Amino acid sequence: MFNSIIHFFDKAVKTPSIRRKLLVTAGVLIIFRLAGHIPAAGINRETLTALFNGSPLLSLLDVFSGGTLANFSILALGLNPYINASIIFQMLGYVIPSLEALQKEGEFGQEKINQYTRLLTVPLAALQAFGMYALLKGQQVIPNLEPVALLSLVITMTAGTVFAVWLGELISEYGFKNGVSILIFTGIVARLPITLGQSASVVQSQDVLKVIIFLAVAVVIVGLVIFISEAARQIPIHYAKRRTESGLASTSYLPLRLNQAGVIPIIFAVSLVLLPSLLGQFLVNVPNAAVANIARTISTAFNPQSLTYNLVYFFLVFGFTYFYTAVVFNPEKISEDLQKGGGFIPGIRPGKETAKYLSFVLARLTVVGGAFLGMVAILPSFFQSFVGVQSLAIGGTSILIVVSVALEVIREIEGEMVMGKYEGLIR
Repeated sequence: MFNSIIHFFDKAVKTPSIRRKLLVTAGVLIIFRLAGHIPAAGINRETLTALFNGSPLLSLLDVFSGGTLANFSILALGLNPYINASIIFQMLGYVIPSLEALQKEGEFGQEKINQYTRLLTVPLAALQAFGMYALLKGQQVIPNLEPVALLSLVITMTAGTVFAVWLGELISEYGFKNGVSILIFTGIVARLPITLGQSASVVQSQDVLKVIIFLAVAVVIVGLVIFISEAARQIPIHYAKRRTESGLASTSYLPLRLNQAGVIPIIFAVSLVLLPSLLGQFLVNVPNAAVANIARTISTAFNPQSLTYNLVYFFLVFGFTYFYTAVVFNPEKISEDLQKGGGFIPGIRPGKETAKYLSFVLARLTVVGGAFLGMVAILPSFFQSFVGVQSLAIGGTSILIVVSVALEVIREIEGEMVMGKYEGLIR
């Protein structure tokens, strides 16, 4: 197995286009990690470390900042404002006709929506920067800043987010696709040795069996994620105008993946499910006692270990899986392309009937895929409570993102290698 892996990456490195993408991606990631260690001014680092060690919410939020929030660097907000802006425009596309029309205009429309998303990211980042300041000030991590110093902090953190988005788009354009996911992937992997070391230092001897069980379950979950990510329903496509040597109609297959949406539903869902708890912690120190009590109740209800948090998280993952699948896969367009190319599904009439059939099959697949993603996202949290070792640092969200992004990169490398073979034959 290891020989096969070594052979695969050896061939990948020797392919010029893949080697260029690897170098560009690696260079951008190095810049991202270096920038993540440039601290913002006026932070009590010892208090900040203690706060993150005692807060599962902030630790989870740090994952989606790419590991930069725990250092409170200039990239402390990470990509969260950009992700939230993307969610807003994806949702608005269903209620604003002009945005819906842009979504249907292909590459040009997507580029315009991306421009709007970047513009919305700036005010969202400024608001989140001020909210983070207020939250940490209430925990005595940040002193009460003068207006000029506060404005400087907000501008610095907003600029950090814009810089992180730019780095992600550099990866998407010149490296591998979906650079934002790759940045998050890098943050999770970079923090893994630290978090595992912290867990190992507090696990007592009587907990060793529980840790072994927990790690065994984590390995099983990784295997299931790979299996589900690779699973696909093969829809046979016949081409009447194309004939084989035996005179039969040529047949190919349209693969409908069980997890058509990839890792995006997880990133979207966790960005939303963290908002109530962050808002609650922001309002818990207000002078109004009634508002403070409501905020305290919200913070408790949406603790990452609570039942409410995990139920809401599950349904958000499930819902976003349906939502994003509808964005990335258009049955009407697929049906139209098949009809133009003279292809048809056996037993299904071309045109609208084909679109209905593809929608029906995709809906059934998405139910299974969405339910699986939701269960994997929340299962480690329940299992962590079951074994009674709260210090274990393996989360379903992190596992899903790491495995899914790794598989997407491998698929892209395989596609480049196949394309390189065809180009070699043409030459």
